[in-house]
Amino acid sequence: MKNTFYKTIYVLLIIFLLTLILSGCGGNGVKEETRNYFKVGVITSLSGPEVYGGNITKRGYEVWANEVNKKGGIKIGDKKYEVKLVFADDQSDPTAGADAVERMITSEKVDFILGPYTSGVTMAIAPILEKYKIPMITGSAESPLIWQQKFKYTFGIIPAADITGSSPITTLAKDVQPLPKTIAIIGINDPFSKSVAEAFKKSAEQEGIKVLKYDIVPSGTDFTPLISAIKELKPDILAVGGHDKDHMEIIKASKTLGFLPKAFVMHYGITSPEFTKNMGKDGDFTIGATVWTPALNLKDELFGSTKNYVEFMQKEYGVTPDYTEAGCAVTGEVFAAALAKINATPPLSEEERDKLVTALEQIELKDTLFGPIKFATEGNWYHDNTGLKPLTVQIIDGKQVIVGPKNLREQAPVYPQPDFDKR
Repeated sequence: MKNTFYKTIYVLLIIFLLTLILSGCGGNGVKEETRNYFKVGVITSLSGPEVYGGNITKRGYEVWANEVNKKGGIKIGDKKYEVKLVFADDQSDPTAGADAVERMITSEKVDFILGPYTSGVTMAIAPILEKYKIPMITGSAESPLIWQQKFKYTFGIIPAADITGSSPITTLAKDVQPLPKTIAIIGINDPFSKSVAEAFKKSAEQEGIKVLKYDIVPSGTDFTPLISAIKELKPDILAVGGHDKDHMEIIKASKTLGFLPKAFVMHYGITSPEFTKNMGKDGDFTIGATVWTPALNLKDELFGSTKNYVEFMQKEYGVTPDYTEAGCAVTGEVFAAALAKINATPPLSEEERDKLVTALEQIELKDTLFGPIKFATEGNWYHDNTGLKPLTVQIIDGKQVIVGPKNLREQAPVYPQPDFDKR
């Protein structure tokens, strides 16, 4: 009986000690850590069909983290705190992305998040961020559907596709001869690409350009039959809402079928190094939309200037960055400015994360390598950076050349584009 009594006391003591330990733990049983660095989550496409774009965002975020750490970290008051990036792979899939970001939040206790390459994944993880109250800025996603949901904890650096998408059509409708009269439009069925196609259609109709065909097709579509049907319609413009792989496949299919419109108009992807590397002369004269080019020379506190940043990327990585990569590099700078504004030190409490959201809403950066940053706090583009000027660019000799609007262009658009065999 005596031994049984002592065993009971021992078991009760163990239970009591465990209760004391767990009372100081978070919801997942892990005690809140003390650290002298910011733990920053990165969720993007590290595998799957959008891995190339995912690696662009990853590189953009890493360049910021490496540069800020070289200078001692994020300055808060009279101290500096280094940055540690924690990666999660969304596998180019919204469902996988939602699962990955939730695991990262609960296991890694990240302070804030740098967001996905695709709009579809961004829309899928935004409700998870609302649940855990974790601020995120995406340096890539552009679908207006994101901002229409008015998520409190989600912000975006690049203006929505419905702001930028009209620029190429407007340029062609006003600044070339002969003026285009007809257009065919293809959109891939994902949130970003579909939004681009819709913007092309709306802009064409406003400019009096007749829409001969408008098709939204699944990702992975064989474009050959579609291009054959469009060829018979003889549109002046073929406009495509998609990603770099889609654009390359459509141009290749067009060349194979002997179809050459007066202009290919495409949005994201034609400015990426992969497009010009893979397409060579066949990619020249393609027209697209952007808010940033390497030709800009803006001041930047971290990198010195746009020029310095571009030269650094060319030297260290052998690439000329596109607007998504530059947008991702700036994302961390915006967080750093907001953290300094509220004097927040790691790890961030829930109260500090809410203050960080308020600071992001109030932040106005005039000098960054990407241009001015200010997030909308009302309307259809809630928490998106809407202050940048949409530009029309054309790939000429493998480089991005600003061809519109007329008052900002480096040269007039080349239209109609020359035959493939005469370039």
